[in-house]
Amino acid sequence: MKRKALLLALASTALTATSVMAEDVTLNIESWRNDDLTLWQDKIIPAFEAANPGIKVNFTPSAPTEYNAVLNSKLDAGSAGDLITCRPFDASLALYDAGHLANLADMEAMGNFSDVAKSAWQTDDGSASFCVPMASVIHGFIYNKEAFSEVGVEVPTTEAEFFAALDAFQKDGNYIPMAMGTNDQWEAATMGYNNIGPNYWKGEEGRLALIKGEQKLTDDAWTKPYETLAKWAPYLGDGYEAQTYPDSQNLFTLGRAAIYPAGSWEITGFNAQADFEMGAFKAPVMAAGDTCYISDHTDIGIGMNAATANPEAAKAFLTWVASPEFASIFGNALPGFFPLSNTPVELEDPLAKEFVSWRGECESTIRSTYQILSRGTPNLENDTWGASVAAIKGTSAPADLGAKLQDGLASWYAPQQ
Repeated sequence: MKRKALLLALASTALTATSVMAEDVTLNIESWRNDDLTLWQDKIIPAFEAANPGIKVNFTPSAPTEYNAVLNSKLDAGSAGDLITCRPFDASLALYDAGHLANLADMEAMGNFSDVAKSAWQTDDGSASFCVPMASVIHGFIYNKEAFSEVGVEVPTTEAEFFAALDAFQKDGNYIPMAMGTNDQWEAATMGYNNIGPNYWKGEEGRLALIKGEQKLTDDAWTKPYETLAKWAPYLGDGYEAQTYPDSQNLFTLGRAAIYPAGSWEITGFNAQADFEMGAFKAPVMAAGDTCYISDHTDIGIGMNAATANPEAAKAFLTWVASPEFASIFGNALPGFFPLSNTPVELEDPLAKEFVSWRGECESTIRSTYQILSRGTPNLENDTWGASVAAIKGTSAPADLGAKLQDGLASWYAPQQ
């Protein structure tokens, strides 16, 4: 009996040890996208866990404005999650340089993304990639289809057609031709300058030439967009100077404006608020037949905490994020945030489909100031906000704006000296 009892005890101990070793690995994800919590809990995580038994995932977001500080505190304390949601460019590069993000360049799944998609989460020389690209947002114009039909306006493809459309709405008088204010400044640069600008500086060709010092902000390619923005003012409605970003959103979704200079991130909110049919058109080209360029801006990625105790499980999750399954779930649950993988995703939202279709028609680029050029003081991104507002208000000439921006960049950036 004693021998039998001993054998039973040993068997029980072995079973317990095996159970402990077989326990699920749990991965924790840090993120600033607290508005996505339900999406992760209801769709993304269940899909991953179903395909990867033995790995559990917790999505633990912080408030967007607090994310950087909270994440850095956790990393310094050694308590950060296994997976870290990555903002584009310098914020994430700083985490990699500090040893907090692992180099993922040897992951086979990174081959699922283009060089432009990966550029937001690479070292300057491209030798290390530290976040898997998740999604981008695309710039363009959203318009009220009912207003266009009522006034008899065709969707513009060239700049001449664009201003003719604005003139038609101005003459009709029932709609503000275009809803955008300058009070918050950033929208003048983001939905103005960096929306239309790529057609002038030829997307990546001009952006990279500026980084290399081969082009200057005083060149026509960089000042002409300010000349075009200066023509917008008469179409923005009375009091646009004091109009905030939410004011502009409300003017459009309430049906009071015909056109809204936009980013695709507006789609979900506009779908919920507008009771009219919407369409989208890309930034007009100068002349029919010109190559078009779109700002297809890398927005969100996800990387691995270099100190994670679960690197294999974390890499399994990152590999899945690079898969068509994840892209389909994410792209359709958040219309307007477009997956960056090379595999096409069948989107369901008609407005999102319109935006993403431009990838097949135009050359893609990213916002001109986001990589390298805003690391110093004065900050080129912030100065571009002010310059775009000044161009619209007509308080400074485009050539003067270019000269001021060039002087600021050259004061700290060696390739421009």
